[in-house]
Amino acid sequence: MYYLYTVFALCCLALLGAGVVEQRKHYRNLAVIPNRVLVNGIRGKSSITRLCAGALRGGGQVVVAKTTGTAARFIFPDASEEPVYRKFGIANVVEQIGIVRRAAVYHPDALVIECMAVMPALQEVNQSKLIRSNIGVLCNVREDHLAEMGPTLDDVARSLSRSMPVGGVCITAERDRLHILQQEADARGCRLIAVDPESVTDAEMAGFGWITFKENVAIALAVAEQLGVDRDSALAGMWNAPPDPGVLSVVRVQHGAKRIRFANVFAANDPESTLMNIGQLETQELIGRPLNVVINCRPDRVERNGQMGAMTEHLDPQRILLIGETTRSARATVPEHLQDRIVDLGVRMSPHMLLERVMSAVDDGSSLVAVGNIHGQGEVLLHELANLPSWVPAEQPPAAAATPAPVPGPRQPVDETVVLERIR
Repeated sequence: MYYLYTVFALCCLALLGAGVVEQRKHYRNLAVIPNRVLVNGIRGKSSITRLCAGALRGGGQVVVAKTTGTAARFIFPDASEEPVYRKFGIANVVEQIGIVRRAAVYHPDALVIECMAVMPALQEVNQSKLIRSNIGVLCNVREDHLAEMGPTLDDVARSLSRSMPVGGVCITAERDRLHILQQEADARGCRLIAVDPESVTDAEMAGFGWITFKENVAIALAVAEQLGVDRDSALAGMWNAPPDPGVLSVVRVQHGAKRIRFANVFAANDPESTLMNIGQLETQELIGRPLNVVINCRPDRVERNGQMGAMTEHLDPQRILLIGETTRSARATVPEHLQDRIVDLGVRMSPHMLLERVMSAVDDGSSLVAVGNIHGQGEVLLHELANLPSWVPAEQPPAAAATPAPVPGPRQPVDETVVLERIR
């Protein structure tokens, strides 16, 4: 019996020793990277990560970046990128150790990395042990992941603040709960910088070939300023930065005699961000009325399904199409006066049948906006729409008609979609 205890004790000591060695190696890799930017918040983290990396590249700095959102990517100093490999496809915050080790090989001036932790304790570990950033970004506080960080938005703000760098700088575009973020920053000796989205001009926004928001650009400009990059160079770098695969975009697809505009707004999966994105698309006249909404439901996101159903009151859609599983969780929250506009497609069907049912429910010349959760039937719908031919408005030059129009999604390149939508 004592022999077994001895073996057990020796194994524990060996594991402890290996952990200490691994930690020291990780800290040495961090020391190679003088500036580390950790991007946290509820919505827009991937886009902000890419914008920050682009801004710093515009200033001539060597930058490595890593995103986590729609499709996790490792972004090299030359802005090329590749998917982040995950064993069994499961995300784990421990992968940040490998990312730092890989980034250190390039001896970069900066590492810009998206926070992938949701649980408050893990957010703190991600900052204090894994990244140890000197510049933090807390882009916004929105209504999402309330089960882990809530139940109130004030609680979400405090949870996100755990990623603030002690003695460092934190940049935010949050307004409603700025006072809470300031309290949390003061407690950590962190300097909080609140950016003004209106400091970014419309002319500066016109330089982007893809859809982004002034809040995101203002944050990236502030990060660049902290690291000594002038505004013009930072903007030039951002304009040339490749967009995230989940970037807000619109394509025109044709199914039989029907022509519709389809907007993939899956990436903005909280009500406030979703409404903001749809409003942006309507303002830019990329979508119009009649407007149809397809809500993809997931059994493990019942609360979010309900939020999307309730959100339809602010959109006044012609049709509300429910796909996925547990569609009743979204249907129950749709306002009473919109109940007769619901088309419930939450039954098992083939991809071809799903496309046929969705397209039969919308009118020719209308717009279709996909919201909620991308995984499951949402991915199936995107894949089917990607196989449809595109169309161009009558006023568009004939040369543009040859431009392919892939539906934005995790498997599709974004560049060609954006080119099509910028030609009007």
